[in-house]
Amino acid sequence: MEISEEAVIVDSSRLKSVVWNDFDRVKKGESYMAVCRHCKKKLSGSSTSGTSHLRNHLIRCRRRSNHDVSQLLSVKGKKKEVTVAFTNYNFNQEQRKGERPNFVHTRCEREQTNDVAITSGNSNFDNKRSRFDLARMIILHGYPLSIVEHVGFQLFVRNLQPLFELVTFTGVEADCIEIYQKEKQKVYEVLDKLTGKISLSADIWSANENSGYFSLTAHFIDGDWQLKKKTLSFIKVDPSHTEDMLSEVIMTYLMDWDIDRKLFSMTCDSSFTNDNVVVRIRDRLSQNRFLLCNGQLFDVRCAANIIKLMVQDVLEALSEVIHKIRESIRYFRSSRATQEKFNEVAQLAGVDCNNCLCHDNPLCWNSTYFMLEVALQYKDAFSLLQEQDPLYKMCLSELEWSRTSTITSYLKLFFEVTNVFTGTKYPTANIYFPEICDVHLQLIEWCQNADAYVSSLALKMKTKFDEYWKNCSLALAVAAILDPRFKMKLVEYYYPQIYDDSSTDCIDIVSNCMKALYNGHAICSPLDSHGQGLACQVGGGNESRDRLTGFDRFLHETSQSQNTKSDLDKYLEEPLFPRNMDFNILNWWKVHTPRYPILSMMARNILGIPMSKVSIESAFSTGDQMLDQCRSSLRPDTVQALMCAQDWMRNDSDDSKATSSHSALPLRTL
Repeated sequence: MEISEEAVIVDSSRLKSVVWNDFDRVKKGESYMAVCRHCKKKLSGSSTSGTSHLRNHLIRCRRRSNHDVSQLLSVKGKKKEVTVAFTNYNFNQEQRKGERPNFVHTRCEREQTNDVAITSGNSNFDNKRSRFDLARMIILHGYPLSIVEHVGFQLFVRNLQPLFELVTFTGVEADCIEIYQKEKQKVYEVLDKLTGKISLSADIWSANENSGYFSLTAHFIDGDWQLKKKTLSFIKVDPSHTEDMLSEVIMTYLMDWDIDRKLFSMTCDSSFTNDNVVVRIRDRLSQNRFLLCNGQLFDVRCAANIIKLMVQDVLEALSEVIHKIRESIRYFRSSRATQEKFNEVAQLAGVDCNNCLCHDNPLCWNSTYFMLEVALQYKDAFSLLQEQDPLYKMCLSELEWSRTSTITSYLKLFFEVTNVFTGTKYPTANIYFPEICDVHLQLIEWCQNADAYVSSLALKMKTKFDEYWKNCSLALAVAAILDPRFKMKLVEYYYPQIYDDSSTDCIDIVSNCMKALYNGHAICSPLDSHGQGLACQVGGGNESRDRLTGFDRFLHETSQSQNTKSDLDKYLEEPLFPRNMDFNILNWWKVHTPRYPILSMMARNILGIPMSKVSIESAFSTGDQMLDQCRSSLRPDTVQALMCAQDWMRNDSDDSKATSSHSALPLRTL
């Protein structure tokens, strides 16, 4: 729209409102008009009219919106139209102090999310919701709480949404704790409705100032036969805490979550410094009759951790060799001339290897294993280089090369086994038995090596392994039997190789344990024809019923003797399920629950035991779990809120993905 010649544009630089950045103030006669610089629409410009109508026009002015932001909008994927606020606010020295930034609205396309975006105007902006979105972001991604005090973050937020009231460190801390409390209630309800048992895993985290944290995580198989885990607590512990104090703290948390009656097992590291803590908890739960079969399978040690401990022994035995190989790599890569020389001698030595010699990462033992494997392929090249280059003095002797070759084969087995443990995000307990049995058989063989140095290393590893086997072999075997591809046959295959003449007795021990566990589940089953399910719910509240537990067991045992086959008998007598790569044991039990109602209860509890609690990310790490600097400096209750809520939110996100990750991996050829 053209402005008539009679109208005069008035200097608006003295006007305080930022709307005049987008309007010309025009005087025509004695009246004033405000003319939009973008669409040329004329509005009242009188000083008595205020500026609200001018702001509202800018919100609706499409020409201004398209001109300002159309270049910024290019979003891929599935989209929908939402209203998004953009600001014209520039951070520069000319901006008047305290001036409110000008902002407008435009329609754009954005990726569709579960949350509805609400940014439709000044009055509708939800500051509280945005605060909690910020807190969830910090929890989910592990950002430091102090991010809200970073200048760059504050500038970004102000420019993105000037209406957002920047939150303080204390404020975002309170928001995170509030989110934790809400998420905790959700987890509590899930555990409260759970019909099966819960297995725990315990971890120690290092922090600053010689302090540490003790975490407890619940593992269980839900009603849909999905393996789940939830971190229940992240407790700061003092090194001076006694076993009694620590076990009492753990029991307090279990009762706080109201799961002390639902526990089945507890998994700790083989190097756990307070071994008696698990025993004390088991004894206390057994006294209250909360554990099936008096907690026969309660104490479980982490399978990945015993592998790590043996790897440490291997790396210690090869420490000199590893140092020489690292120095050798550093030498031949020190200059272009030495690299060319090494390549020449490698060709002369007939080395046929496409892998490049690179330094390892000392913090990841699989990296050291890869370095050793490649170095062994270049063995002849190193020896020839020593003959031709007098400056190279770090070559291994023939004996060292021989021992390195033998001992690296140990690392190869440990690497393969660890890959099986971490090959699926939530590995069920049935996959561990054959892997651990293979390690056991190899250790027996390694102990018989003619080289005293090698055999002594194998004996050192076997001593640690035997302690683990003593605690876990029964649980491992029972879990394998509940795999319909193996049943008792896998135990009958391995035990004669491990135990020789005493294998029959050992197999009987496993068989008797299976029967005892089945009978325990049958007594607690609501499907039991004699109603013995009431017995397992007593636990100390109803003493008169508790005294009749033995009578319930008697009824069950006598009913089983009347030529009626139990679920367990039918399961073991039927043919093995074909072993294939796509087998999903949880799906199998879900489908066969109607056929084996009691045994499926037992399978749910056994297969949910975390035989290994090491995460995929730390499976090959040589260090301990360490809390980062930012979180170590926070209050213990804040640390617990952040760590637990992060786990719950990440697991909720993972649960929405395909459940194919729960499939058991194919076992190595027997």
